[in-house]
Amino acid sequence: MDNITLGLDISTSITGATLIQDGKILKTTFWDTRNKKHFPTIYHKAQHVKKKLEGLASEFKISCIYIEQSLHSFRSGFSSAQTLSTLSRFNGIISWICWDMLGKQPEMIAATSARKQAGVGIKRGENAKQKVLQFVLDKYPEIDIQYTKHGNPKPGTLDMCDSIIIALAGDRIVREAQTT
Repeated sequence: MDNITLGLDISTSITGATLIQDGKILKTTFWDTRNKKHFPTIYHKAQHVKKKLEGLASEFKISCIYIEQSLHSFRSGFSSAQTLSTLSRFNGIISWICWDMLGKQPEMIAATSARKQAGVGIKRGENAKQKVLQFVLDKYPEIDIQYTKHGNPKPGTLDMCDSIIIALAGDRIVREAQTT
């Protein structure tokens, strides 16, 4: 299989991963690294993600990698400086693992740009996570979205959906570059 795009939504708690070829989702998943007993440090988390990436690489011939760019600025009520720093470090570690393992330099893409490329329209004030989930539900009904007993998406679901958007955007960028 050629032109397989890997899209990653990297986080120190849950990382979403999606493989897409010509607009078709081949696989979508997420990896939960929240358990402090199993993953006490950022390096244990990275080691786990590396093993999962090795599994994908043994199953698919990945031709390009797109990663959601980590946040670079503060927003009131959101992440602290330490959280942003840790996330950037983890994003860098996973990016390097991708480059080292797959021999491909990952491309960073901002979440807003990826959503636009994928065709997810979000107006000011709308909940981006909810809009992305609805987009995935509408466009990919075959994807099994699981909910808690309270009707909320189970942990990892939104990360997986974000990785779908990153992969769709990357796939579109690659295909447009091939036609020019």
